[in-house]
Amino acid sequence: MSSTSPVADHSGDPPPGARQLARGITATWWYTFSAVVFLELFLVLIWTLQALAVPGDVAAPFIVGLGGLVWWASTMVLLAGYRHRLDAEPGIAWTRIALPLLTAVGYGAVAGLVIDSWLLALMPVAQSVVLLNWPKGIRLRIVALATLLLVLVAFVDTARGAADIGVAGWIPALYAIIIPAMSVSSLWWWDVLVTVDRARASESRLAATQERLRVATDVHDLQGHHLQVIALQLELAERLMGIDPDAALEQLQAARVSVDEARQGTRDLATRFRSVPLGDEVANARDLLAAAGLDVEADIAPDADDAPSSALGPVIRETTTNVLRHGAGRRARLALRRVADGWRYEVANDVAAGVGGEPVGSGLDGVRRRISEAGGTLEIREDAGEFIVSVTVPASEMQPADEEGTR
Repeated sequence: MSSTSPVADHSGDPPPGARQLARGITATWWYTFSAVVFLELFLVLIWTLQALAVPGDVAAPFIVGLGGLVWWASTMVLLAGYRHRLDAEPGIAWTRIALPLLTAVGYGAVAGLVIDSWLLALMPVAQSVVLLNWPKGIRLRIVALATLLLVLVAFVDTARGAADIGVAGWIPALYAIIIPAMSVSSLWWWDVLVTVDRARASESRLAATQERLRVATDVHDLQGHHLQVIALQLELAERLMGIDPDAALEQLQAARVSVDEARQGTRDLATRFRSVPLGDEVANARDLLAAAGLDVEADIAPDADDAPSSALGPVIRETTTNVLRHGAGRRARLALRRVADGWRYEVANDVAAGVGGEPVGSGLDGVRRRISEAGGTLEIREDAGEFIVSVTVPASEMQPADEEGTR
């Protein structure tokens, strides 16, 4: 079957999609940032048009427009600080927010006075305030209070006759009322994504810690038992040395057997933790080649994890490196299948133009030796512009070769 599943994580390291997820979080932030600043810029534009619609001072549109751009730029400072708000220390960073808040107050006072609008005077302050690093649960109340105040001053402006220019006059007013809530809702989605990412990272670190603890426990139990037995056998041999040399020799021989058992147990434990299922090895190779820009096809048998990993694992890694070094870098094909006499792994890649012959280096020579020791065969050929390495091994590697390879 064709494998499209992500590579499983066996070591506690970040899963294969972690880097893509981090890039996705960064991209999400810039989408959020762009949405908020666009809303603010559009608000400045419609209030400038509102100033143009009001007869009177010809300088009013310039004051509202240019001053709005200055205020708009100051909110970017608040947004930059907001990006790291979940890491912020308790308290208020006045040194960072003082200038943007003063800019909002100044712009609101001047622009509101020029076009005689309390709503415009309050709106920049309300928008800047909701972007601050409020404690959890407080920001919602701030947004609700700011929205309520904006609604009240909008009706005050209407009662005073300041906004009496028809239905069109309520368009900037309505936009000014809802922009704090719109901005905070955009930022809230980004907060949710960051929280989920941090939970994923915490889960990954916890899994790694649990795995290390399990390894430490297994090593302690294994070595502690054997070392205790060996110590008792040697102590008994020392006591018997002067009174019964034959019994002392038997204890020394038993201690040597215990040492061999401890060594074999340690080797088996290390092999168990080092081994990676062959299906995951092929999927790792596929992801690595795809990350290098190749168009990769992978055909992995459903029971690929039953394949002999100690023989084929290094072969998969070495042939993947060979594709990256000597291939043309356009396409590759990987296949791990069960055959009548065992398992076959095949990797094929396009050959760079003008390159002929078999690009067999020390790496593939090492693969040939390893496969030969495992009782398998290696075939290297070129066919239709492809360089193909095909490896076949028995379903169970030859035991002597495996034991020799682990010493």
